[in-house]
Amino acid sequence: MCTGKCSLFIAITLYPLVLLSIICNILLFFPGWTTKYVKEGQITEEVKYMGGFIGGGVLVLIPALYIHLTGEQGCCGNRFGMFFSIVFAAVGVAGAIYSFIVALLGLSNGPLCKYNSGQWETPFKESNLTYVTKSDTWAHCLEPQNVVQFNMGLFITLLVASILQGLLCASQIINGLVGCICGTCSNKQAINAG
Repeated sequence: MCTGKCSLFIAITLYPLVLLSIICNILLFFPGWTTKYVKEGQITEEVKYMGGFIGGGVLVLIPALYIHLTGEQGCCGNRFGMFFSIVFAAVGVAGAIYSFIVALLGLSNGPLCKYNSGQWETPFKESNLTYVTKSDTWAHCLEPQNVVQFNMGLFITLLVASILQGLLCASQIINGLVGCICGTCSNKQAINAG
């Protein structure tokens, strides 16, 4: 088994997930597809935690870049490089967990919206996620338009992306451990295989 090729596959798979997390987090700042609410500070609190940008974005991108280097034959494609890939992958797992927790809180609490009473509030905070299946209650949020569906879609996407990122980084921890103990593929192994 070539741990270097496995590292390369993991890194290349992480890149689109990082991009997806960052895009989702940026979009969450613009409910109703307008800048009006972010200027007024009327956005969901969990969006400000930037779980998709910091956790699923930066804290996973840096490990993905290093893991990519360990996957290529070069300075990092050795036992020492594989050891450091374990450390970087652990940072990636931490980032994925942060993104997951923020997205789960955002989904659980629901969006900040102008409610029937005319006040800005988080009406679904105490609903224990039951609002997700009760689409008739979504109309209680008058402004921004369709904010419940908007937030649900993006927070669910962040949840899925963070789970995949966590699994990929965890598999790199195992891969890096195998690479530390058994070594990575060398040119000699590649020639014998060919």
